[in-house]
Amino acid sequence: WFAKISSAPGIPWMLVVPCRRGFVEFFILDSSLFCRHHKSHLYPSLHLKAVPMLMGNCLLLFLWCLLDKSFVSPLHSSSQSRMGKEQHRNLMAHRKHGMMGVHRVKRGWVWNQFFVLEEYMGSDPQYVGKLHSDLDKGDSMVKYTLSGEGVGSIFTIEPSTGDIHALRSLDREEKPYYTLRAQAVDMLTGRPLEPESEFIIKVQDINDNEPRFLEGPYSASVPEMSPVGTYVTQITATDADDPTYGNSARIVYSILFGQPYFSVDPKTGIIRVALPNMDREVKEMYQVVIQAKDMGGQLGGLAGTTTINITLRDVNDNPPRFSKSIFHLRVPESSPVGSSVGRVKAHDLDSGKNAEVEYSIVPGDGGSMFDIYSNKNTQEGTVILKKRLDYETRKAYTFKVEASNAVLDHRFLHLGPFKDTATVKVNVLDVEEPPVFSKLSYSMETYEDTPVGIIVGAVTAEDLDVGNSPVRYSVEWRKDSENYFDIDPVEGTLSVSEALDRERNTEHNVTVVATKVNNPLLSSKVTVTVKVLDVNEFPPELAFAYETFVCENAKVGQVIQIISATDRDMPAVEHRFYFKSPSQTRNRNFTIRDYGNNTAGVVTRRGGFRRLEQSMYLVPVVVEDGGYPIRSSTGTVSVRVCTCDTDGSLLSCNAEAVFFPMGLSTGALMAILLCIVILLVMVVLYMGLRKHKKKDTLMSSKEDIRDNVIHYDDEGGGEEDTQAFDIGTLRNPKGIKEMAQLQKIRSEDEADRASACMSNEDSEDIRAYIHHCLLENSTPPYDSLVTYAYEGEGSVAESLSSIESWVLEPKEDYRNLCDWGPRFKTLAGIFKEHECKDTEKAENETHAEALNDRLD
Repeated sequence: WFAKISSAPGIPWMLVVPCRRGFVEFFILDSSLFCRHHKSHLYPSLHLKAVPMLMGNCLLLFLWCLLDKSFVSPLHSSSQSRMGKEQHRNLMAHRKHGMMGVHRVKRGWVWNQFFVLEEYMGSDPQYVGKLHSDLDKGDSMVKYTLSGEGVGSIFTIEPSTGDIHALRSLDREEKPYYTLRAQAVDMLTGRPLEPESEFIIKVQDINDNEPRFLEGPYSASVPEMSPVGTYVTQITATDADDPTYGNSARIVYSILFGQPYFSVDPKTGIIRVALPNMDREVKEMYQVVIQAKDMGGQLGGLAGTTTINITLRDVNDNPPRFSKSIFHLRVPESSPVGSSVGRVKAHDLDSGKNAEVEYSIVPGDGGSMFDIYSNKNTQEGTVILKKRLDYETRKAYTFKVEASNAVLDHRFLHLGPFKDTATVKVNVLDVEEPPVFSKLSYSMETYEDTPVGIIVGAVTAEDLDVGNSPVRYSVEWRKDSENYFDIDPVEGTLSVSEALDRERNTEHNVTVVATKVNNPLLSSKVTVTVKVLDVNEFPPELAFAYETFVCENAKVGQVIQIISATDRDMPAVEHRFYFKSPSQTRNRNFTIRDYGNNTAGVVTRRGGFRRLEQSMYLVPVVVEDGGYPIRSSTGTVSVRVCTCDTDGSLLSCNAEAVFFPMGLSTGALMAILLCIVILLVMVVLYMGLRKHKKKDTLMSSKEDIRDNVIHYDDEGGGEEDTQAFDIGTLRNPKGIKEMAQLQKIRSEDEADRASACMSNEDSEDIRAYIHHCLLENSTPPYDSLVTYAYEGEGSVAESLSSIESWVLEPKEDYRNLCDWGPRFKTLAGIFKEHECKDTEKAENETHAEALNDRLD
C-alpha cells in the first residue's frame, strides 16, 4: 500500500503512497499530515482530493506507526516537551556562560517551502504560514526575523508568533516563487538561537490566463482532390498558467467554423482534410476558426480562438479545351516570312504550370507553310508564316493544331486524354505587288574600250498580279558617282553612256528601277554589277632602272644582273613577259637570257674588260607581254667596269672608291674624325684643369694663419693706438666678457659726447678740445705689430673692422658733426649722403605703396 518511509532534513518523516496518478508524498509533523503532491498547507486534515485515496489505508498506517517505536517517538508530545525543556535549559546555560553555538541544536521549525494563493482579492493580508522553533516555549523570549525577496513590500512576519502574511496580491505568471531566509533570535540579547535557514514561498496557481495563439492568424495549403485525413497544418496554443498543477493549462482544441471540410485533433491541434474530392476550380479558399480551451475543455474553462486560411493547391486534373473547333485566319500574300498570321487558344481550368499548353501543327498538306509558337504567359498559340505566300499560286490553306499539357499528373490520366485538336483555315489575301525581276541581282562584263552606245546586257521584270501591268525601267541616279550606263525604258537593255577606264574603276554598280505603268507608286529595284575587262594598252617596262658592274677579269657566260618587268594592264589570268636583245643591233659584249618565269639575266659574251678602255656599257633589253595585241618596250641596263679580286669581290670602279679596298665608307671616315676631335677637346680640358689646380694649392690650406704687419704712416699716437683694445682678447676667447664691459663703457661715453654735440652752447669748447688734442702729440708715430688669431663675425672676438660700424648704431645722430670744424666736414658729408639715400628710398617705397593702393 505504501512504497517507502524516509526521513529528510527539516522534515521529520515522509510517507510516499501510490495512487492512480503516480505517488503522493505526505509529511507528518506535530500530528498534522501535509500532502506534497497537492501542495496543501499545514492543515490538520488532508487535501480534499487526497482524502478518498487514503481512506482505505488509514487503519494500516496507524497500526504500523504503533508497532514502530522509532516512528512513534517523534510524534509523542510529552517526549517532545521534555526535549524542549532540556534544550531550553541548555540554551539558558549557554546564555549565562556566553558559549552560544558550541553544541548543535536541533531545528524543528523551518520548512523548505510555503504556498500562497495568487490573485488573492481579500481585504486582509493573506496568511502564508507560521514559523515556529522548538526553543520557543510561548514566553515571548524568541523573536523571528525574515529577509530575502519581497520582505517588507510583499511579505511580512509577526516577530513574536512567526506568522507570515502576504501584503498584496501576487501573480504567478510574473514571478512564480520567492526565496526567503528566516532566523530565530533571543528577544533580549538579539543573538541568534539557531542558524539562519532558507526556504521558498511558491505562488499557488489559479486559472486566470486563457490559451493564446501567438502566431495567428495562420495560412496553410493542401492539394485539391486530396483524400480524407490528409495533413494540412498544426497549430499550438500556449497557456501562461502552471501546467504542473491541475488542469489550468490543459488545452483542448475544437473547430468552430470550417466543417465539414476540415477537422482538428483535440489534443495535438493537427488539422486534416475531412471532405473528399474538394475541387479548386469550384472553391479555392477556406476559412477555418479553431478554439483552444483550458481545464480540459470542461465547463468554466477559459478559451481562445484563431483563424486559419486554407488554400487548395492546384493539380493537373483538367485537360486543355479549344473554345471552338475551327479557327479562320487571313493573311496578305505580301507578309514577310516570320510574321504572325493569327492566334489560337485552348483554355485550361488549372493554374500555374498545370495550365501551360503546348501547341503543335499536325503534319499535313497545309502545315508545311506555317509554324506555331506557344506563349506561356498568355497560353496562346501564335501561327507564324514559314514560307512566302503567293495569291496567284494558292489562295487558302487548311491544317490542324493540337493543344496538350506540358506537365501531366498520372493520378488523373484515367479521366481521359489531356489534349484537344482544332482546325485552322488560312485565307491568302491578294495584294497588288511591285514588279518582280527575274534575278535577285545581275552581273555583266564589258571591255574598257567599248564604244559609247554599245549594249552591255539586259534586265527583265514582270508584274505577277492578275492585271499584268506593263513595266518601265530606269537607272537610279547617284550624286556620289558618275553614271556610265543608260537603260532602255521598255526593253531593259543596258548600254555604255561614257568611256570606261579599267585603271580608274574596275567595277560599276548600277541600280535599275522597275515601275508598274498602272501604279507608278509600286516599284522594285535590282543591282547590276558591270565588270570592266582590261584591254592590253600599256607596254611592259623594266621593274627598275638597273645599274650593275662587271669585273675586268669576268669570264664568258657570267650572269651579272637578274632583271624583271611590270605592266600597268590587268591580265585575265596573270602577266607573262618575254625578254630579249634588240634584233636590229648585235651586242658583242652582253646578251639577254630569258628564264621563262618573267625574269631574265644579263650575260657576258666575252672576257677581258678594261676599265681604262671603256668604263661604262649600256645594254638594251626588249620586253614583250603576252596580251592581245602584243605590247613591247625597250629598256637599258647600265653596266660599269670595275676592278675585282680573284674571288669576284668588288675592289674599285672609279676614283671615288679609293677607300673601298680598306673597307671604309664615308660614314666610317666621319666617325673616325669625330673621335679624333673629341680626344683633342679632352686633352685641352685636362691641361686647363691641371693649371687651375696648381694656382689653388697656394692658398688652399685653411691652417695657414699668418701675421699681418700693419704700418702706420699717418700721424697719431703710435703705440698708444694699441691701447684702444686688448690684443689678448683675440687670443683668449674667455676675455670677451671684459671686452664687452669695455664696449659698454665706450658706448656710454659716446652717448655723453653725442648729447654734448646736441648742445649748441658746448660746441665751441668741443672744437677747442679736439684741436688741443691734435696739437698735443709731438712724438713721432710708432709701428705696431698686431697678430690676429681669429677675426670676423664668426669668431668670439667678433669683427674688428670699422667699415660697417655705422650700421650697428643706425639711430646715432651725426648732424652736429658739421659744427665740429672743417676737419669733420668730409665725415659729415658722408653720413649726410647716406641719410639722404635712406630718406629717398623711404619716399620711393611710400610712393609705390600709394600707387598700388590706387590700382587696387
